[in-house]
Amino acid sequence: MKFSTILATVKRFWLLIIICIVTGLTVAACNPSNFKTTAAQVPQLVTSILSDPKTFNFALSSESPNIFGWTYEGLITENYENGQVEPALAESWQISEDKLKIVFTLRENLKWSDGQPLTVDDVVFTYNDIYLNEAIPTDARDGMRIGESRKLPTVKKIDNRRVEFSIPEPFAPFLRSTTGYPILPAHALRESVTTKDQEGKPKFLSKWGVDTPPDQLIVNGPFKLERYDTSQRIVFRRNPYYWRKDAQGKAQPYIERIVWQIVESTDTSLLQFRSGGLDTVGVSPEYFSLLKVQEKQGNFKIYNGGPGSGTTFLIFNLNQGSRDGKPLIEPKKSRWFNTVEFRQAVAYAIDRQTMINNTFRGLGQPQDSPISVQSPYYLSPKEGLKVYDYNIEKAKQLLLKAGFKYNDKNQLIDAEGNNVRFTLLTNAGNKIREAMGSQIKRDLSKIGIQVDFNPIAWNTYTDKLANSLDWEAALLGLTGGLEPNDGANVWSPEGGLHMFNQKPQTGQKPIQGWQVAPWEAKIGELYIKAARELDEAKRKAIYAETQQITQENLPFIYLVNAYAMSALRNRFEGIKFSGLAGAFWNIHEIKIVD
Repeated sequence: MKFSTILATVKRFWLLIIICIVTGLTVAACNPSNFKTTAAQVPQLVTSILSDPKTFNFALSSESPNIFGWTYEGLITENYENGQVEPALAESWQISEDKLKIVFTLRENLKWSDGQPLTVDDVVFTYNDIYLNEAIPTDARDGMRIGESRKLPTVKKIDNRRVEFSIPEPFAPFLRSTTGYPILPAHALRESVTTKDQEGKPKFLSKWGVDTPPDQLIVNGPFKLERYDTSQRIVFRRNPYYWRKDAQGKAQPYIERIVWQIVESTDTSLLQFRSGGLDTVGVSPEYFSLLKVQEKQGNFKIYNGGPGSGTTFLIFNLNQGSRDGKPLIEPKKSRWFNTVEFRQAVAYAIDRQTMINNTFRGLGQPQDSPISVQSPYYLSPKEGLKVYDYNIEKAKQLLLKAGFKYNDKNQLIDAEGNNVRFTLLTNAGNKIREAMGSQIKRDLSKIGIQVDFNPIAWNTYTDKLANSLDWEAALLGLTGGLEPNDGANVWSPEGGLHMFNQKPQTGQKPIQGWQVAPWEAKIGELYIKAARELDEAKRKAIYAETQQITQENLPFIYLVNAYAMSALRNRFEGIKFSGLAGAFWNIHEIKIVD
């Protein structure tokens, strides 16, 4: 270990000691051991989140984390140990020969948390009256749109236990992506959907806000909301009407209560975990070494789920359009960014292994694909995916081939003699991204490119990326998963997350001269084709082609895939840690053993 590294570690250790002393009273006040009821203490899991919830209405939620993973289930669920779709509220399903219909059979005697029956009528109401209702702005609907027409499925009741989903054309993600949304209670919500407010909008849009008394929230998941203290904690209690039972017939889940402490920072979460106030905490590369040496003493274990499912990348704004007569990107810079050799040269010039060693403390691996490594559709470098290992000379050769030159100061200039210089944005406060951006600035200076690295406030950053489109290059990330079609709105040229060449969205100013490159259109077409393809081998081949095109043309320059890690007390039995879903995706099976 270098002296500078040792010194930094010592400084960080003493800083944490000082913070503990200064904030001791605060931490003590927030410590869940001080949260007691008149009843005897019950088996509970205590963790933390960084902000208050925005809504208790699933259909209107777009935030993460949220309460709904604990409180609701759909017809099917996903096993994050093997990636398989499994029955949930539906005990079984049948898919028609033409693959255009799925008939689900619900379990018998399902109930809501208030004891009322959960029936097929709730399923039909949830889809037809909420998710497929254009008067209700829900993200769920976008995930159900199919093909070029963007048509939606139809849902109808067959009998008291069976419900049929129909689609207009073959759609491979039909089962996984369309039928797993939470089922909501018709008896509690129907009136709010059919009744309008003074503006003519459904009262549902203001239903179940965070000021709703917890006992009015009707759920079907393993837990129900028991208490919410603003900016302090959220408390969940086991749902006595939850349907699952173990092999011996004992009701699940086994854990009686879950407490979410609401804290202001990850540093506070770390302090509370080390003081015994939390049962689990996410482990960043920065804190891994500090926690690793305390595993035995603190009676906890750090779980490493391997590469996370998300992506981190550098993107250039490839939009060649104009707004109000002014080009979105300065024409000379737009020419650079839209030159594929330029993007490839940048990819070769970034030393990702050094980034892993320094910024990620070795806890990551190079990323080369938009599709998560856990997905069966991921194409690995061994299978032929193009990669960009650090190679300064190759980067320079590509730039010279594209018509760039070097002046007597070894600065890169274009064919017209303009110095190559651009601004790279990221969100301020994200220590990992700030360190990555600083290294990118240094790395690209070695091929004569001047980068003005500018971390800015999150709201300003997202406004530039999504609304004003006033940016040149950005450092960002996206979540991932097993099903590539869940990211189709990134790759469709019309998609809301097609950020490298964003088309104006509803309500935004028009853009003149917006262009779609042939390779860009091809990726969008292949995503539609893959969603229609029901033969898994052929579908994988289509997604392999999309990955090859993205790596050849580099609309996203992928960087590092950090490991998904959490520290967890050794008092839980049944943990099946997943890089996709963490430690508690199978919460119904987990027991407390102390």
